[in-house]
Amino acid sequence: MTFNRSKLQNALIHIVLSFVAITTVMPFYWMAVTSLKTPEDIFKMPPILFPTYFYTQNYIDVFELMPMWQGFLNSTKVTVLVTIGTLLTSSMAAYAFTKINFIWKDTLFGIFLSTLMVPGQVTLIPLYILFSKIGWTDTHLPIMVPIILLNAYGIFMIKQFMHSIPDSYIESAKIDGYNHLGIYLKIALPMCKPVLVALGTFTFIGNWNNFLGPLIFLSTESKFTLPLLISSFRDIYSVKWGLLMAASSVSIIPIIILYIFFQRFFVEGIALTGLKG
Repeated sequence: MTFNRSKLQNALIHIVLSFVAITTVMPFYWMAVTSLKTPEDIFKMPPILFPTYFYTQNYIDVFELMPMWQGFLNSTKVTVLVTIGTLLTSSMAAYAFTKINFIWKDTLFGIFLSTLMVPGQVTLIPLYILFSKIGWTDTHLPIMVPIILLNAYGIFMIKQFMHSIPDSYIESAKIDGYNHLGIYLKIALPMCKPVLVALGTFTFIGNWNNFLGPLIFLSTESKFTLPLLISSFRDIYSVKWGLLMAASSVSIIPIIILYIFFQRFFVEGIALTGLKG
């Protein structure tokens, strides 16, 4: 009876997980299939689940009709710089909050965490007024600098991981003559590789898909990022579904490649973030 019950439980678990997997993958499959359909096939009823003819003209039109390569370069520049800058500033702040004793440390960290409760939409108008006065509007600086300078979630995430670094390592390094900068570079950063990869993946995906920030601060098409360019395939009266799906399929390729290469570190970083030494 116990054996049969165990087999039944395993079967139910596999059924539920298979359903979740299918519902997760299906939108991406439908996006890829639609990008290979002719405009007529897209609206056929019943829907065509697998096209008999691969209509590649959608991909050709995407790169011919729209400045997709420029959008790729803009998104790559913004995302890479923001990711590197966020990892640097967040890890330095996390090290200071974890391994350095200074006055009002806990109060200052609480202030940083409290910013997580403020929706980003609340600060858009004040930031736009500020950046317009210093001439930053219609540049990539407004969608890069604020994220790099303050990422409370990144600081919290790395700080939780740094608690697992024994203080004896820090004390031994001080005895060997290292200052805090040397300890940060030689000990803290190498030991935090899993959480840095996890945070870097989150930051990369979030900024690669960022739509609202570029929509508010950018007005010149040559400076648009990919999400803004993709949105141009929609207008008030119609949607160019073939081009929209083709552009969306192309835009997710860097994210898929990133996750494939860093999956092990990503999972390890998430699993160990909550541990404390």
